[in-house]
Order: sequence, then structure tokens, then C-alpha cells
Amino acid sequence: MAWSTRELAELAGTTVNTVRHYHRVGLLAEPERRGNGYKQYGARKLVQLLRIRRLTELGVPLSDIERLAGDDESTLDVLRNLDAELAQQQDRITAARTAIATILTEKAPPDIPAGFESLGARLSAADRSLMHVYTRLYDEKAMADVRQMMEAESAEVSDAFTALPADADDETRQRLAESLGREIAQNLADYPWLTDQGPHRAQSEAVTQQAFLESIVELYNEAQRDVLVRASVIANELRGADAAEA
Repeated sequence: MAWSTRELAELAGTTVNTVRHYHRVGLLAEPERRGNGYKQYGARKLVQLLRIRRLTELGVPLSDIERLAGDDESTLDVLRNLDAELAQQQDRITAARTAIATILTEKAPPDIPAGFESLGARLSAADRSLMHVYTRLYDEKAMADVRQMMEAESAEVSDAFTALPADADDETRQRLAESLGREIAQNLADYPWLTDQGPHRAQSEAVTQQAFLESIVELYNEAQRDVLVRASVIANELRGADAAEA
């Protein structure tokens, strides 16, 4: 009994193009041909094809399949490496599914930075963008602290800052800066590393400062930037007063 390429492919649960590809890369030797020139495959070719199919299902690259002919140490090394890669993929898939589940539950934007899913509905587009930049500037511990700061911030102050128009008057800016300054001062007290970021920076000080400043300039309008400057001054004054009293 001999099978044509189409019959062999159907029997092996694959396609004619796949069989031909295995021929081209040298994994499956060309079979004998009938008198009419058509290929004819026997049981050995079927077993060889099924073996290739099995290894590809396991995730073995085609370039490694030819090496897996026995149970020598080389074969075992290929399988150990493959198992390690699959374990990493599984971890990534599990993490992605967990994040997606949280995004769906919280109805958060899909581009929300990892770990900030529960805050998605509260963060403005500019804030989300800034958090993306932060993930490249600070380590995981710092980002966990940033998340806690954002969870603790006043929704009223945050909303007012997000809605602040570029032409906001001086009184409005100052009032918002005072509220935001108090929050910043509290953060400086609760998270001392904010004034000495060295241990938590993922980049050099120069790169961190440049990325931060350029992000602030591009993501926030003139009034918001003015409020941030005023709030920083107020926060430092409050911290100085607290230190003097202590």
C-alpha cells in the first residue's frame, strides 16, 4: 500500500504544503515515485512524518528535530531548554491573563501600565502616559510606592488638576497648588526615597531628569505645569517647617 502526498498529509493530520516544506528543509526525504511520476509514500514515511508532527507539537524548532534521534545527552539538553522556554512562556501568559482579567473587571484602558490596572478609571491620559515613562525610570519597589501614592491622592484634587484649562487664572492655580502641595509634602514624608532616588533609579540621574522634564512639558498644559512648580515649592516649604519644629 502506498499513499500519495495528499493522502499522506490527510492521514497525518497536516497539509500538502507542510509535507512539501519538510521535504525542502531536509526533514522528510523524498519518496520513490510511481511510473506516472507521482510520489508514493509508505508506512516508514508516515511514521517519520508523524514523529516530526509530534515534536513540532511539543514546540521543538524544525532546526533541532533532526538532532532528536535518540536519548543521548544532546537530545535531553534540547528538551530541557525547550521546557525552560515553555515555562517562561507559561508565566508570561498567566501574567497577561491576570492583567487582562483586572482590566476587564476595572474597565480600565487596555494600555494601562502593569500594576496600575485598578487605577485605570482614575488616571487621565497624561497620567497614564507618565506612568509608562516611570516604568522605564524606576525599579519595581519605587513603582509600587508610586501606585500607593496615587491610590491615596484626593480624587477632588486629581480631577481638578486634570480639568485645569491652560488659561486658568492665578487664583485657581494657587488654590490647586496649595492642595497638591500638601499631598506632595505628605508623600515626601512617607517615601523618603523621593528626595534621594539613587537606589531606585533604573537609569542614570541625567537620563531620569531629562525624561521626566520632557514628559511633563509635553503631557501637561501650561497651567498644569505652573501648578506643579508651585506645588513643589509649597511642599518643600512645608517639609522645611516640619523639620524646624522637630
